Amino acid sequence: MSTTDAIAMLKADHRAVKELFEQFEKAETKREKAKLATQAMTELKIHTQIEEELFYPAVRKALNKAIGKEEATSLMDEADEEHHVAKLLIAELGTMKASDDHWEAKFTVLSENVLHHVKEEEGEMFPEARKLDIDYDALGAEMAARKEELKAEGVPTFAEQTLIAESGIADSPAEMTRMH
Repeated sequence: MSTTDAIAMLKADHRAVKELFEQFEKAETKREKAKLATQAMTELKIHTQIEEELFYPAVRKALNKAIGKEEATSLMDEADEEHHVAKLLIAELGTMKASDDHWEAKFTVLSENVLHHVKEEEGEMFPEARKLDIDYDALGAEMAARKEELKAEGVPTFAEQTLIAESGIADSPAEMTRMH
């Protein structure tokens, strides 16, 4: 596999985020945890953006041709929903401080959700995708260029961030416990 192989790039991103999650677990201060959480969320935003813009559409299109729309839709729709949940948690965390109630628990839930998603991508989606007629080097080069662009310019605001910002419900469970 070349250095621009799209699947290899995504797996490298997965390893980097897993490492940040592990460091978060070992960190002893809120300051360390906050720094690691910020790094992990930045990596996740970029990773999610390139998957949703480039990788998922290419795989979905090729899967539709290879195995049929219904089966392809099932596999890809679950990945889309897992991204949605992660983006909601990232948006909520983005409105919170490390000292807030539930902040650490919310980041842990994000970590668990992402690790579950990674396991499914690497165990189910990527093996299926590898069988498809996709030029993974060309796709990977496009993804690498987009990744650099996102690092330089920042990730556009996603709908989940707007939803959380406008609703003001970032930490509703903690708020509810304080009320009682």
